[in-house]
Amino acid sequence: MKNTYESPLASRYASDEMLYLFSPDKKFTTWRRLWIALARAEKELGLTQITDEMIEEMEAHVDDINYDVAAEEEKKLRHDVMAHVHAYGAQCPKAKGIIHLGATSCYVGDNTDIILMREGLIQVRSKIVRVLDALAKFADAYKAMPTLGFTHFQAAQMVTVGKRATLWMNELLMDLEEINFRIEHMKLLGSKGTTGTQASFMELFGGDTDKVKALEQKIAAEMRFDAVVSVSGQTYSRKIDAAILATLSGVAQSASKFATDVRLLCHLKEVEEPFEKNQIGSSAMPYKRNPMRCERICSLARYVIADASNPAVTAATQWFERTLDDSANKRIAVPEAFLAVDAILNIYLNVASGLIVHPKVIEKHIMAELPFMASENIMMDAVLRGGDRQELHEEIRLMSLEAGKNVKELGLENNLIDLIAQNPKFGMTKEELMVHMKPEAYIGRCSQQVEEFLRDDVMPAIEPFRAELEKEATALKV
Repeated sequence: MKNTYESPLASRYASDEMLYLFSPDKKFTTWRRLWIALARAEKELGLTQITDEMIEEMEAHVDDINYDVAAEEEKKLRHDVMAHVHAYGAQCPKAKGIIHLGATSCYVGDNTDIILMREGLIQVRSKIVRVLDALAKFADAYKAMPTLGFTHFQAAQMVTVGKRATLWMNELLMDLEEINFRIEHMKLLGSKGTTGTQASFMELFGGDTDKVKALEQKIAAEMRFDAVVSVSGQTYSRKIDAAILATLSGVAQSASKFATDVRLLCHLKEVEEPFEKNQIGSSAMPYKRNPMRCERICSLARYVIADASNPAVTAATQWFERTLDDSANKRIAVPEAFLAVDAILNIYLNVASGLIVHPKVIEKHIMAELPFMASENIMMDAVLRGGDRQELHEEIRLMSLEAGKNVKELGLENNLIDLIAQNPKFGMTKEELMVHMKPEAYIGRCSQQVEEFLRDDVMPAIEPFRAELEKEATALKV
């Protein structure tokens, strides 16, 4: 439809997989799976009014959601969960009377949210691993290529193109570690009842505490969770949402840092993001190659970082065992954060897999600054030849000022080496001075750092996903 608003995250940016995860089909089929798990567990624990025939009937209608019936019921009942209970019952007449037995709305709502967020984190993790794999290849290929380092975006000591990439990867590894923690430690709400006391289930099982506890363990096992939260009100603590969105915000921060660096490098013409053959950079200036992918990463990242404040405020303002002011907010804030991070990582992977390096431009920039960087080594060489260190230091300081003036005020090349060669106090020819003008002599342990980082940190982190990466590579070749 063209006459109604739709989220650009759905129409432009997010993947089909993430869109499906937060779709009505996924949500309501999960509700039904939870109702089946509840009924099955209740039957196994002795509720004789629940039969295998009822459960089979419910299982037969897990996927064919009768949305029209649910919509009509919600108009009458003004309650989405009860609307779907009635809609499911219409399809399962034998099981109608036992669907949702003993449960409150949050049984399906909150448990589904936990399930979807865990699956969302698994998708995010998969994409982070793919980005890390792409950056690892880039870092290894350029581990020894010198480039100017920048502090305050002013030329500083040299690094290498590959070493800089390890800074981007290091932050993603931090995100990956946190996501692994979140996935591993997520727990279902379970079957806690209206205020978290499990009173309704105690009533169903005649006060048998062991059966009430076993009930939610069986539900958790069927939904592939190891545990349920120990205590809750009607809902799981909204701090869980806040923690997960804080994790997603961390991914956005890492991606934005990468994209910002690439945008700056594009300005320097040293490194560029991929540019398609027929891509238009500007509607007015045909020559432009704007870093639009990285700009989009930064734009979406800004949204996620701001969005993460939503569940934090919600968690801080819940009343006692529950209020409903969380519901409308989390329906928007949580899915949109996942969709935006999904989009960010899709673009990140595209850029990281196709970064374009311009060695000649990098070399030109290095040679414009290298005379200043080499000055200490030149001074030490001159001292070994018999010069006075303090006197030579002052001479270089004055010549550096003159060379800097030539560059900044007159627009000339950096002529510091020529000035030193002409200074008799140094007693060195230009040829002798040029020995100190080898960029690779100023990169420290960059190459070894890249190799060690890839071997000791990156590879162990992504190795558990190697089969998935190889499957992806095979699919791309096909």
